[in-house]
Amino acid sequence: MPIRTRHDKPYPVIALLSGMLMLWGGCVCKGQTLQKPNVIVFLVDDLGYSDVGCYGSSYYETPHIDRLAASGMRFTQAYASSTLCSPTRASLLTGKNPARLHITHAIPIQGYKRIEGGRGTPLKDADYVMNLPLEEVTIAEALKRNGYVTASIGKWHVCRDPAYYPEYQGFDVNIGGNHRGHTGSYFYPYKGKWRMAADFPWEEWHTLPDGRPGEYLTDRLTAEAVDFVERNRDRSFFLYLSHYAVHTPIHAKKEVQAKYEQKEPDSLKGHVEPAYAAMIESVDASMGAIVGKLKELELMDNTIIVFTSDNGGFGKQTSNYPFRGNKGNFYEGGIRVPLIIRWPGVTDRPMISETPSITTDLYPTILDMAGLPLIPEQHVDGLSLKPIFNGGDLPSREALYWHFPNYVGPNHPNGSRPLSMIRYRDWKLIESLEDGSVELYDLKTDMAESRNVASENKGLVKSLLAMLEAWRNESGVQLPEVNPDYSATSR
Repeated sequence: MPIRTRHDKPYPVIALLSGMLMLWGGCVCKGQTLQKPNVIVFLVDDLGYSDVGCYGSSYYETPHIDRLAASGMRFTQAYASSTLCSPTRASLLTGKNPARLHITHAIPIQGYKRIEGGRGTPLKDADYVMNLPLEEVTIAEALKRNGYVTASIGKWHVCRDPAYYPEYQGFDVNIGGNHRGHTGSYFYPYKGKWRMAADFPWEEWHTLPDGRPGEYLTDRLTAEAVDFVERNRDRSFFLYLSHYAVHTPIHAKKEVQAKYEQKEPDSLKGHVEPAYAAMIESVDASMGAIVGKLKELELMDNTIIVFTSDNGGFGKQTSNYPFRGNKGNFYEGGIRVPLIIRWPGVTDRPMISETPSITTDLYPTILDMAGLPLIPEQHVDGLSLKPIFNGGDLPSREALYWHFPNYVGPNHPNGSRPLSMIRYRDWKLIESLEDGSVELYDLKTDMAESRNVASENKGLVKSLLAMLEAWRNESGVQLPEVNPDYSATSR
């Protein structure tokens, strides 16, 4: 049975001592001297909380990810920093809340004038930063300064301009990373074509400049990652493998899709789409290939692996059961994500943590696990999760916060309107920035957020709103402005 932290068994002394040894620079591998542990962040795009076998699905097949969980810690209350990709990715790279960075929307979307039937919206989308500032010390830069060779393979999408691509943000290698949020095709020649709206010009691109007929993007990125590991087997490396999958378009390998066309859906309503299931299987095969290469090179015992998603699942393709919501809104289904961390010598058996965590925590956690000094002035909104692996609690965490001063367009079911949000203990409060209305949910008794209990807890609502306002002031968030044309057009 898995070991549950925070509420259950104490951490084994032997594993703790082993983990302490890891902090002093890694393990002695065959033919190697002591070196810092390798780090792999395996990020999946739009993967929902229950889109993985070990998180509840029996329709999607993820044996390699499930095996990772069997030798890692699986977090059941892990959150993305946003319900959209660019903000979450920026927070992962910097350890800062998207609101502090002012990167609050999926770059370069601005849509308040283009929804609500052409009438506009009560507020204007707040302006937001569309290039991750070069002044930020990314996790890649922090590791590179400590002797790591670094690679970003796959989706980037934290900028609009090429001057802010991975090679300018601490990565020695950039394969497939650009300013676009998806690939136009998962098959070679990987051609993309997109425009923001009907009156915007088309943009065309190729996610990768080369390839061969029939080549599948998830497989290609995996091959590039395996090659990077092979070439840097004798160095400490940081691999940021950021798959475009399972983001739309839904393109799968036909031979894999055919298997799911013959398979019965599971009990999780919405896990029924064969092509989407095949895309998940290809991502899982990627994990298998990476782990297989690590084992072949005898690097598995000196490699930390972090597996997670940038937001909840896309509502038109999957279910985020047991939660309400989906990518594009801030109910649990839009921000609760799978998170598995394998730390050699520490997570030598399946472990489960029920402690709430958030994307910003990954930056200091990686530094801490690698035995490197933290940079608190950089990852100001993150906390190292290392104490959890020792059976403890996170210090100094009062609450988790989100701020979204924008609108999500109609492509996402129940797309979010401007809001701020706080999770305090088991309470979750959502404040509308349009009209000040409030939703309050007790996640302990109502994880599906089916009952708004704000009217029954007025004192608590007042306290949480005060905490939220204080956090907004401290973080220097940007706020949306009133749309002066809305009242005239809406009448």
